Amino acid sequence: MSATRPLHLAAEIGGPPRYDAAWYVELAQLAERGALDFVTLQDSFARPGLDALAVLSRVAPATERVGLVPTVTTTHTEPFHVSAAVATLDWVSRGRAGWLVDVSATPAEARLFGRRPAASAAALWQEAREVAEVSARLWDSWEDDAEIREVATGRFVDRDKLHHVDFEGATFTVRGPSIVPRPPQGHPVTVVAATDGHSRETAARHADVVLVRAGRAEEAGALREKLRSRAAEHGRDPDTLRVLAALTVDLGDGERPLEPGLDSAPRTTAGAGGAHYRGGPVDLAELIAGWHGAGAVDGFHLTPAEPWRDLERLVNGTVALLQHRSRFRTFHPGGTLREHLGLGRPANRYAPAAGTS
Repeated sequence: MSATRPLHLAAEIGGPPRYDAAWYVELAQLAERGALDFVTLQDSFARPGLDALAVLSRVAPATERVGLVPTVTTTHTEPFHVSAAVATLDWVSRGRAGWLVDVSATPAEARLFGRRPAASAAALWQEAREVAEVSARLWDSWEDDAEIREVATGRFVDRDKLHHVDFEGATFTVRGPSIVPRPPQGHPVTVVAATDGHSRETAARHADVVLVRAGRAEEAGALREKLRSRAAEHGRDPDTLRVLAALTVDLGDGERPLEPGLDSAPRTTAGAGGAHYRGGPVDLAELIAGWHGAGAVDGFHLTPAEPWRDLERLVNGTVALLQHRSRFRTFHPGGTLREHLGLGRPANRYAPAAGTS
């Protein structure tokens, strides 16, 4: 990968649970001022707090460019509703939505719903792959011009341009079509944190963006190549896959002497929870530029240790320095998240190909 390939940056805006929408709006607006590709908002059934997808639907009208990617748990949820909710976020954000696919693995979370016991990781991620597949089909179940809105005849939709998906998975079936018209992006961006073999398989099959945990640039580069190779085996163009290194950043101490860790300067440390950087904005910019320039990753997904403090220092320090060095853009290149990521709008699988009747 050439160092001239665009660098992609994203940030998490979660943290301890907050019940004030203005908090998330301000963080997303800060990320937008830095021209970040997207923000994520973590969520799970194991922690208290507001629903991430609903929160980012509130953030959408208060922002204009930054992508919005909530965690969406595919376990214990209805795939039809998941698809409709993500499509709705894409509509209210005018094409800036994604979803970070996750699963729910614990017996305690299963008891919250009372439908079925906890399943194995293999079964959960198989179900997640099926949810991703049926969601894409549901997004395609309306052709782009299915809405006709004929006032004279009272016809809202051309029924010939609605399609049943008729999907049968291991744990659910969906007929369709969706109740939501095809999203502005065609398919909202699918993000997967590839932390083990099961999630990596889901990422290779369905993700547009993959988050990987790596302690060194060489390790990240090896994971990237494996994901690209696996995607190609599934008939995908590996150049449509964006691989971002997931890194927790603590910018509270400023620049500091190097610590034993991952790479030559600047350094980070790695543990069971993933890779962590502790230091100043300048050294972080060096790390980002070094890994990206070496072709190890397409960018970084950064989780601030202290949401406001570290995101502010990230945007006004690290990102500003990368922009000054012409390593990162100073404005969003388009209006949709797919355009930020350099990804095309998928063709509708059910619509006739151009030039055919």
